[in-house]
Amino acid sequence: MEYQGSAFCGWQRQDGPASVQESLEAALSEIAQSAVHTTVAGRTDAGVHALGQVVHFDAPAARPALAWTRGVNRFLPPTISVRWARPVPLDFHARFAALGRRYRYCILNRAERSALFADRAAWIARPLAVEAMQEATRLLVGHHDFSAFRAAACQAKHPLRELRQLRVTRRGDWVFVDAEANAFLHHMVRNLVGVLLSIGWGDRPPHWAAQVLASRDRQQAGMTAPAEGLYFVAALYPPQFQLPTLDFPDLHTLCAPSC
Repeated sequence: MEYQGSAFCGWQRQDGPASVQESLEAALSEIAQSAVHTTVAGRTDAGVHALGQVVHFDAPAARPALAWTRGVNRFLPPTISVRWARPVPLDFHARFAALGRRYRYCILNRAERSALFADRAAWIARPLAVEAMQEATRLLVGHHDFSAFRAAACQAKHPLRELRQLRVTRRGDWVFVDAEANAFLHHMVRNLVGVLLSIGWGDRPPHWAAQVLASRDRQQAGMTAPAEGLYFVAALYPPQFQLPTLDFPDLHTLCAPSC
């Protein structure tokens, strides 16, 4: 699935505000003519977007693949779209079978805000020193205790994660932070970006990132970057499931089509 998260309270169904899960399950139920419950690869917060979110469900009725894509999309709001659908073995689980996940954080780094990308990217007016941010990322990659980058409401059983990639790239007015890990803690990517922003502004030196990591103290990490800049890019699965996997998109294809 892909979705624009600005209109939703997040992935998970809640009382009151509209959720991505609620919209998808309602559309699937129209096609199945029966109630459908979904399981997602990675729950996203309010305002967070997705390019390649993966969802599994037990289909209560046999339908052609096109019904689960184009048919379901007929009943979805324009800010949500199913990109593909296929049957999987009974041992597949969208969350627990995933070997890793990819996120991208999009920053519009210019003096004035954008009308076209409001709610689709984080607007940061202060100039960012990307070289310093890149230096800091090398201190954070690896298998670590990421307690300092974990939200207080995080429900994960432990804070140990393998951050396989953390990359900062600039293209014109755009700065992209790409992250891949075996799994992420609640707000982990946004808190990582918050630390990188402080370093990019020159408020902190690059080696401060290692100090924050070693502290295991959320209070040491500073700000949580705004939700609107975050995109769930992909979930990674073992090859036997033969599922499509999105790589990090080319810089000019996400948030910066005019570059």
